[in-house]
Amino acid sequence: MADPFKTGLDHIRAGRYFEAHEELEVVWREAPAEERDFYQGLVHVAVAWYQAGRGNRVGTERQLDKALRRLEPYEPAHRGVEVAALRRQLTELRETLDLRGREPDGI
Repeated sequence: MADPFKTGLDHIRAGRYFEAHEELEVVWREAPAEERDFYQGLVHVAVAWYQAGRGNRVGTERQLDKALRRLEPYEPAHRGVEVAALRRQLTELRETLDLRGREPDGI
C-alpha cells in the first residue's frame, strides 16, 4: 500500500496539486494532534499552488497565510521536509502577490 504522505509530496513536486491535496488530507485527518498542523500546512501549500494555477490571487494569498502560520513551529525541518526553506519560498511568493495587488503610485 502506498504511503499517502510520500504520494502527496510527490504530487506537489510534479505539479499535481489537487491530487496532492487529496492525499495529504488523508494524512492530516489521521494524524495525532501534535502533527496535524504540519500536515494541514502542507495541504494549504497544495491548495495555494492549485489556486495560483487557476489565477485566483486572493485564494492563493489566503492559503499561503495559513500554510506559513501552521508550518512555522516545525522549522527547520520535519519528517524529511525542509520547512524553513519551504516557508522562505512561500513568503517570497506571498510578497510577490502583495506587490501585484497594489495600484501603481502616481496614477
